[in-house]
Amino acid sequence: MATAIAFSDYGGPEVLRALEIDEPVAGPGEVRVRVRAAGVNPVDVKLRRGDFAGAVPVTFPQRLGNEFAGVIDQVGADVTAFGVGDEVFGFTAMAAYAEVLAVPAGSVAAKPDGVPWEVAGALSAVGQTAFNALRELKVTSGETLLVHAAAGGVGTVAVQLARRLGARVIGTASERNHDYLRSLGAEPVAYGEGLVERVRALVPGNVDVVLDAIGGEAVVASLELASDRSRIGTTVDQKAADEHGIVRLRGARSAEILAELAGLVQGGELVLPIAAAYALTTAAEAHREVETGHVRGKVVLTVPPNG
Repeated sequence: MATAIAFSDYGGPEVLRALEIDEPVAGPGEVRVRVRAAGVNPVDVKLRRGDFAGAVPVTFPQRLGNEFAGVIDQVGADVTAFGVGDEVFGFTAMAAYAEVLAVPAGSVAAKPDGVPWEVAGALSAVGQTAFNALRELKVTSGETLLVHAAAGGVGTVAVQLARRLGARVIGTASERNHDYLRSLGAEPVAYGEGLVERVRALVPGNVDVVLDAIGGEAVVASLELASDRSRIGTTVDQKAADEHGIVRLRGARSAEILAELAGLVQGGELVLPIAAAYALTTAAEAHREVETGHVRGKVVLTVPPNG
C-alpha cells in the first residue's frame, strides 16, 4: 500500500485527506516512480474548492497534482529509454500528490544532476505553461512583453525565458517583489489601480505582447495596453478569452520541453525559487499558502526516500 492525498467533497484545505491506495504496477510503455517531490499549483486549489465543478470531471475520492519528480523503481514492457534507479521528473493529471505513480514513459525526462528534487518536482507545470505561452504569442527579440503576476511560478519562468529571447519585460507584482523581478531581468510595476498609467510611463506606446496569469482586471488593463488581441494571452481566464477575443493559452506538454527546461536550470540560466516545502501528508497547509496568492515561485510537497 502507498499514501496519496485526495478529497471527497469540495471545500477548504481541510477536505484534503491521506488515502491508502494499492501500489500501481507499470504497464506496457509505463514507468513506476517513487515520488520525492510534487508541485502544488493554483489549479489544484481551484479543483479542490469546486471552481471547475461541472467542467472538469472528478470522481470522489479525487486525487490532485499534475507534476512530480522521483526515482523509477519499475519499468513496463516496451520501455527502453529508462531503467530502474533513474531519477526523473514529469507530468500527470490529478494524481501526483502520492508516494508512488505509474505514468507513460513519454511523460518523464531525466532529472539532471544538481537540480534539487523540490525544483524538479515543481518545474513541469509552470515551466511548460510559460514555454508554450511565449511560443504561442510569438515573442521575439526587441519586443516588449507585459507579464501579469510576474513573481508567481508561471511569471518567474516566463520573465527569464523572454529575456533569453531578447525581449524587454515589464512585470506586475506587489512592491515587496520588485527587487526580485529586477533580479530576473524584468522592470517591475505595482498592480492595482493606476496600472495602465504606470506601464505607459515605462512604455509610452503600446506593449507588443501580454501574458496574463491573473485574469479579471488585469485583462481589462491589457486591452488598453496592447493593440493586437491575438498577442494578449491568459493562462487562467476562459471567460475573458471568450468575451474579448484574446488567446486562452494552453499548449501541449512533452518530455522534450521538460528536457530543455531542465538543461536551463542545470546550467544556471533558469531559476525557480521554492517558497516552501511541506510533507505530503500536510498538503492542506501547502494549499493554504498557495491560496494566499502571494507565493514567490512555487510550493511543493515532499516525500522522504523511504516513503
